[in-house]
Amino acid sequence: MNQLFQKKLRLFQTAAFAAFVAIILLVGGCATPVGTRPMSLDDANRMLTENVLSDGSLSAPTVQILNRFGLAKQFRTEPQEVLARLHKGEQTQTLNESDRLFALAELSFLHASQSEDKTFYIMGAIYAYAFLFPNDTEAIPNPVDPRLRTAIDIYNQGIAEFIGSRQVDSAERLKDISYITRKTGDTEERLMVKTMKVPFGEVTVTSKPDDITWGGYLLNTFVRASTLDVRGLRNRYRWPGIGAAMVASLKPIEGAARPAFSKVPPALRIPITVFARFDNLADGLKSGNIQCSLEFYAPGKAITLTVDGRTMPVEYELSSALASTLEGSKVYEIELKGFFSGDYVLTRKRSAAEDGIILMEPYRPKRIPIVLVHGTASSPARWAELLNELINDKGLWGRYQIWLFTYSTGNPVLYSAGQLVTALKNTVNELDPSGTDFYLRQMVVMGHSQGGLLTKFTAIHSGSKFWENAYDRPFDELETSPETKELLRRSLFYEPLPMVKRVIFMATPHRGSFIAGGWIGRTVGTFVKLPFEVLNPLKEVLAANKDLATVRSLKDIPRSTGNMDPKSPFVRAFAAIPIDSHIAAHSIIPVKNPDAPAEKWTDGVVNYNSAHIDGVASELVVKGSGHSVQDNPEAIEEIRRILLLHLKETDTKEQNQ
Repeated sequence: MNQLFQKKLRLFQTAAFAAFVAIILLVGGCATPVGTRPMSLDDANRMLTENVLSDGSLSAPTVQILNRFGLAKQFRTEPQEVLARLHKGEQTQTLNESDRLFALAELSFLHASQSEDKTFYIMGAIYAYAFLFPNDTEAIPNPVDPRLRTAIDIYNQGIAEFIGSRQVDSAERLKDISYITRKTGDTEERLMVKTMKVPFGEVTVTSKPDDITWGGYLLNTFVRASTLDVRGLRNRYRWPGIGAAMVASLKPIEGAARPAFSKVPPALRIPITVFARFDNLADGLKSGNIQCSLEFYAPGKAITLTVDGRTMPVEYELSSALASTLEGSKVYEIELKGFFSGDYVLTRKRSAAEDGIILMEPYRPKRIPIVLVHGTASSPARWAELLNELINDKGLWGRYQIWLFTYSTGNPVLYSAGQLVTALKNTVNELDPSGTDFYLRQMVVMGHSQGGLLTKFTAIHSGSKFWENAYDRPFDELETSPETKELLRRSLFYEPLPMVKRVIFMATPHRGSFIAGGWIGRTVGTFVKLPFEVLNPLKEVLAANKDLATVRSLKDIPRSTGNMDPKSPFVRAFAAIPIDSHIAAHSIIPVKNPDAPAEKWTDGVVNYNSAHIDGVASELVVKGSGHSVQDNPEAIEEIRRILLLHLKETDTKEQNQ
């Protein structure tokens, strides 16, 4: 009986203990002081990428330092006190230097964004620079350390905030600047100097006056590229690197109209990257006297820079600059005004009728020109998608220079072609009068629609075919002034341009357009006003040559729409002239109805049979595309392929000279 009692007692004690444990667990729930809980993948990814730039919160390494030294609560109420302690290293002697600098960079940037004291942006950049480029090479950030890219971005954005003054132009910024002369060996250079107060000291900034000029212009207002919302382009490209990517406006410098810059329009917005190079920064942070030199980079200058023997890519935002150039641009006025008015010009400075070449950047030797010729009722702005892809292609960087040709598209095709040919000759001779630049004379010309017709004139022997359409006697027998005769000569007689080595036709009506030949084309053509440079000479010719066969009055002179009528004598003569065998030709032909029989293919403006020509090096049919094929991704990739091929062949030719 006693044994049974003892056994029951033990069972009771065991049950009581189990109940006690269960009660403790129930009271405490499932939570322990230290443990884990499930987290969603989105939250996990967010924790991995959190930093002051991504979502305005601090990264894990910085939070860890605040917690480690008991500064988290104080930073929320007294951020400058915490920054001062970390800057001086008070009570943080055990902290790794690179960890301290990164935390200071991120905390300074956060404080600047949350306060009125924007000088902490530059402090964030200074600390980030010290983190990125330490005196001790063993302290250089590990390439896989996520803080590396964050520090670069803090540096870039901090410098951008320091430089970027959206409403202050260059004249206003130069007010507080003094000048010094620095002598290095036998060389003297004049420097601009500006000193600014910052937390924990002052920064003395120097820069070279020539660095704030570009293409004969002064770099005027600067806008942070990252603050511009780009619209209208499929891709917004950013070249990751170091430096503050800006978009700069231009201001003319009196007396700086050199040939290399005379065709660069002042309305361009330029991608400029500003790099602040700090000297002896570790000592400067201790003394409070920080020395900095500003360097300005454009894509045409360099895509890398060197710091302490380390080569770093320069950050650029070319898409932002291109879109900024086109925002509200008057270039769009060319499309209708330039079609209906043959005298319309884009800028008042354009005085010569044969002018029309626009350089997208200052001429630099050893770069092949790509000449883009737009179509009817269009403008250079319609090349935006292609431009965006080409200027952002690092495989083409430094090898090509882009030129645009603009013209009044309602004028007779022969007249516009004469303008293009003359403009190309004059521009090449102006830029390289000695003829020593081999690559300048390896030109690629491409045209869309009517622009393709003009392009063909750079690559043909016309003989007297066009003259014979208008007159049944030799050209030399024409009675007119020398000036008028020269105008007619350059409009009616063509030889292949020696500097043109390759042409690309896009949706080009070699045998005319059914739209131009229809009632729409005929009606619209009646409203086109010819330029005085055409009307006055023709009045002179008609008055002195009563037997002129084809054109008997000024109203009979065909406009571009009449020239592109499939039944016109011009089209028949033009289509029969082959491309010179020494010039490579390529066709890109859009077809919006690829399921139809080939003989019925069309882009809605030009039939395939009109756009197709024999003897080209390649022909790409872009199925499903309308007439505006210059925007089509497949067409742009074909152009990229052709340009890479042209580079390879040109380099081989140059090596074998």
